[in-house]
Amino acid sequence: MISMEKKCINAIRVLSADMIQKAKSGHPGMPLGAAPTAYELWAHHMNHNPKNPKWINRDRFILSSGHASAMLYSLLHFYGYGLTLDDIKDFRQEGSLTPGHPEYGRTAGVESTTGPLGAGIGMGVGMAMAEAHLAATFNKPDFPIVDHYTFVLCGDGCLMEGISSEALSFAGNLGLSKLIVIYDSNRISIEGSTDLTFTENVAQRVAAFGFQTLTVEDGNNLEEIAKAIEAAKADKTRPSFITVKTEIGYGSPKQGSASSHGEPLGEENVLALKKTLGWDKPEETFYIPDDVYEHYRELAAKGAQVEAQWNKLFAEYAEKFPDAKKLWDKYHAPIDDEALLNDEEFWRVDDKPQATRASSGNILNHLKDLLPNLMGGSADLGPSNKTILKGAGDFNKNNYGGRNIHFGVREMAMAAACNGLFLHGGITPYCATFFVFSDYLKPMVRLASLMKIPMIYIFSHDSIGVGEDGPTHEPIEQLAMFRSQPNLNVFRAADAVETAAGWYLALTSKKTPTALILTRQNLPQVVGSSREALKGAYVISEAAGELQGILIATGSEVVTALEAQVELAKENIFVRVVSMPCQEIFEQQSDEYKEKILPKKIRARVAIEAAANYGWGSYVGLDGATVTMSGFGASAPAQVLFKKFGFTAANVVATFKSIL
Repeated sequence: MISMEKKCINAIRVLSADMIQKAKSGHPGMPLGAAPTAYELWAHHMNHNPKNPKWINRDRFILSSGHASAMLYSLLHFYGYGLTLDDIKDFRQEGSLTPGHPEYGRTAGVESTTGPLGAGIGMGVGMAMAEAHLAATFNKPDFPIVDHYTFVLCGDGCLMEGISSEALSFAGNLGLSKLIVIYDSNRISIEGSTDLTFTENVAQRVAAFGFQTLTVEDGNNLEEIAKAIEAAKADKTRPSFITVKTEIGYGSPKQGSASSHGEPLGEENVLALKKTLGWDKPEETFYIPDDVYEHYRELAAKGAQVEAQWNKLFAEYAEKFPDAKKLWDKYHAPIDDEALLNDEEFWRVDDKPQATRASSGNILNHLKDLLPNLMGGSADLGPSNKTILKGAGDFNKNNYGGRNIHFGVREMAMAAACNGLFLHGGITPYCATFFVFSDYLKPMVRLASLMKIPMIYIFSHDSIGVGEDGPTHEPIEQLAMFRSQPNLNVFRAADAVETAAGWYLALTSKKTPTALILTRQNLPQVVGSSREALKGAYVISEAAGELQGILIATGSEVVTALEAQVELAKENIFVRVVSMPCQEIFEQQSDEYKEKILPKKIRARVAIEAAANYGWGSYVGLDGATVTMSGFGASAPAQVLFKKFGFTAANVVATFKSIL
């Protein structure tokens, strides 16, 4: 007779296999092999309370191998996180709570959206960073109110992806001892054995990053898994990496084969699996014995008790340290939109020309005192991106209370970690790099959009204005790339006032991340720029006579459009100049407002932007034109390049006259 624990592990396997078979798609291999690891972790080493999935001091579990979602859904179902058996049967179906890969915000207990391999490791690093910062800020002797672990379960594919090396290197440098990465090593990928492409000693690689490394030779041995997890927790100076050797597709006729990775086992093989595992009623689908549910209920009740003890500790903490409690509340409260809108210092600008990256830096350093939980940094470009919070200290292994994060040249891991910082709660994160290098972090920006988290990305050096560094450093297609992404506000400011508007929108956004696109070169403070930029587009300069056309511009090209407006007026051609820092916000305005700014009857329109023309057709129409980039940039002083590529008042005038 098998033990209760083994029966509960097999329940995870059986339920996973059944849901995948019913859906006729999914990934049974890892759930069958990793079920003992997942069971041991959740049952005996992880503090979590299904009755309150958002308990702030819970341990976090991230399934970086998101394709193994059936295993995670089985755990959430058994522990009582709200997934019913009907939800399980609805696996991978439209509108269900059990989508193909875990989705944050859809399913209670899912800490982050995963699927792109390695992303979960990066987000786990961010969650561990948040825990370290909050613990350093709030914990007092005998009051460890922030004291929890971040567990990441990953596979071979996660560790092949470059983001994993970036993230693990960063975590090792920071000494994040509350981060425990568990590697399900089944030595199989879609194309076959990992020996085809992946033969390095992973443990040695991760040890070189600064991790404690541990190995479990038998992935079915709960005692050995438990010893490894406890050894990981015992190391107070390093993050830990546990290799658990498993068999993909364990217990099924497809055990050890690549075919068990990403396709249903087949009805006969599911039946064989159940018989091999000694499962009662193997012919009956979705059969789970009552004693399995009862055992999981008992385990879940222990989590509720742990939270109750923490709640008591926190109440004592709040009474004994009222100032710390006020700061805690400030860390965890949403921003006061109205107060920021009425903060004159936030909107104050100097009249002198200034790069919008510098304007952004001034705003950041004003915000650091308003928002004590604001923290972030750059991919080794802080002085250039103007993203350093003055006097706020550096976040490192010797000072987790610091708020300036030095990410190093690790753009994708930086963005993933910032997603994790936000997902953890209590932190308002931002990250930065040159706009051209946004290509390196695009997949993590996409995840932020999918998860509907209002991350803030600062991209400076936004155009051919980069100048002498040449085409490798001059973004051309990136604006179009990000504008094509759903649920992302792309804000390219013309001056300091518009930069403040972009920051306001970013900070007050509830479900949409923001990309702030900023110049390297100085720009004048534009006459006519205003908080109307909060609407995404507005008339920055009205036509001096009867309206004959519209010039639409963004960023540094707004000044060029204004110069062209003056030249056209000399020939009695009267045009309106519209600054459009954010197309996405403009599209959210009323039809009446959009018609007011861009009247349909005015068909003579020219868009001016030092980037690709892709996407401007919807604003200039068939009768309009663009002054944009049709190729890559070049290496020369910025003003030489703007003239070379036609970003001059004379060329805008000629272009407009050609369509008039």
